[in-house]
Amino acid sequence: MDSTLKRTWAEIDLDALSHNYHMLREKIGSEVKFLGVVKADAYGHGSVQVSRLLQELGADYLAVSSIDEAVELRHNDITMPILILGHTPKEQVSQLIKYHITQAVTCKAKALEYSEEAVRCGGTLKIHIKVDTGMSRLGYLCDGDYFENGVEGICEGCSLPGLNAEGIFTHFAVSDEPGEQCRAYTEHQFQLFTDVITQVEERLGKHFAIRHCANTGAVARYPETYLDMVRPGLLLYGYGEFAEELNLKPVMSLKAAVSTIKTYPAGTAISYGGIYVTPHKTRIGVIPYGYADGFFRCLSNKCSIMTAEGPAPQRGKICMDMCMIDLTDKMGVDVGSEVEIFGKQNSINDLAALAGTIPYELTCAVSKRVPRIYYRDGKVIEKELLLRG
Repeated sequence: MDSTLKRTWAEIDLDALSHNYHMLREKIGSEVKFLGVVKADAYGHGSVQVSRLLQELGADYLAVSSIDEAVELRHNDITMPILILGHTPKEQVSQLIKYHITQAVTCKAKALEYSEEAVRCGGTLKIHIKVDTGMSRLGYLCDGDYFENGVEGICEGCSLPGLNAEGIFTHFAVSDEPGEQCRAYTEHQFQLFTDVITQVEERLGKHFAIRHCANTGAVARYPETYLDMVRPGLLLYGYGEFAEELNLKPVMSLKAAVSTIKTYPAGTAISYGGIYVTPHKTRIGVIPYGYADGFFRCLSNKCSIMTAEGPAPQRGKICMDMCMIDLTDKMGVDVGSEVEIFGKQNSINDLAALAGTIPYELTCAVSKRVPRIYYRDGKVIEKELLLRG
C-alpha cells in the first residue's frame, strides 16, 4: 500500500469535517437535530470513518441509500440511528429490524409490503414517510388534486401493524438555486409539506417525532424549514458556494506525484487525438491520475493541476490512467513532486464548474483504487485502500 500511496491519493481532513459540523451546529441551534448524509461512501470520503466521527461529535442521525450501506456501518460499531433514503426490497425487512435501521416509505404499496413482512417476522419497523412535494421522484404525491388521496394514503401507512412512523420528510428540488422563481418553488414545497403534516397529525391524533426537509440549500438559505432535523450533505464536506459563505473547509484533497517529465519540440501532438500541439519547446509532466481514477475526460485541455510553483495547465486528452501537464515555466517541479488535483489550493468548485457538474460528482467519482489517508489533529490516523487484498 505504501507504494500505491506514492501514485495518487486522497487526503481526508477529519479536523475540517469536525470544524464544519460545529459551524453548522451553531447555525441550526441546539434544539434542531443533525442528520449527517453518508450515502455513497460519504460521497467518496469513507462512510465508516465519517460516521465514526459524527457519532463521536454528537450527531443525531445518519442517512444512507441502501441496506448494504447501513449494515456496513452497523458492522463497524456505528450504533446511532440510520435512515435509508432509498429502496429496500421487502425480503430484507427482517434485516432492517435486526439492525435497528429506519426505512423511508414512499408509497402505499411499500407501506403494505413492509407492514406484512414486519408482522410476519414478529417485529416493528421504524419508518419515515416520504412526501413528494415537487421533486417528482420518490414519495406520496400530495400536490394539487393529489392532496386528499396523498394524505389519506399516509394516514393508512402510519396505522399499519408492524410499522412505527417516527418521522416524515420531503426533499427540496431547487433550494440551492438562485432567483425568485426558485425561492417561490421552495416556499411552495415547504408550505405543502407543512399542510400535509397538519392534516395527517390531526387525523391520526398524534405528532411525528421528527419532521425534516432542510437539505444543504435550505440549511444555508431557509432557516424557517429546519423543523426538527436538518440534512446537510454538500455543506458538511465543505464544498459549494454556501460552504464558502459559511467559512466551512473542504474535507478532501486529491493529490498525485509527477511520474515522468519530458521536453518536446514545437509541433508535438500530446496524447490521444492530438488535440493539443506544443506551440514551442515544452516541458511536459505525466501525472498518474486518469479517468479510471475519477478524472473526467471532458476536462481535457480545460483545467489546471496545482504545483508548488502555481497552476500547471493540463494538456491533451485525459487518459485512463494518467494525464499530462505543462511544466515549461515550472523548473522547480520535478519527478516525484507532489501536485494537487483539487483541495485546499485548487478549488473543487472551479473544477466542477469546468466539467459542467457539481462537486458531489467529482468526489463520488474518485475510484476505489485511489487510497484514502485520514488525518486528525494534523496526523495520519488511518490509511485505506478499497481494492481487494
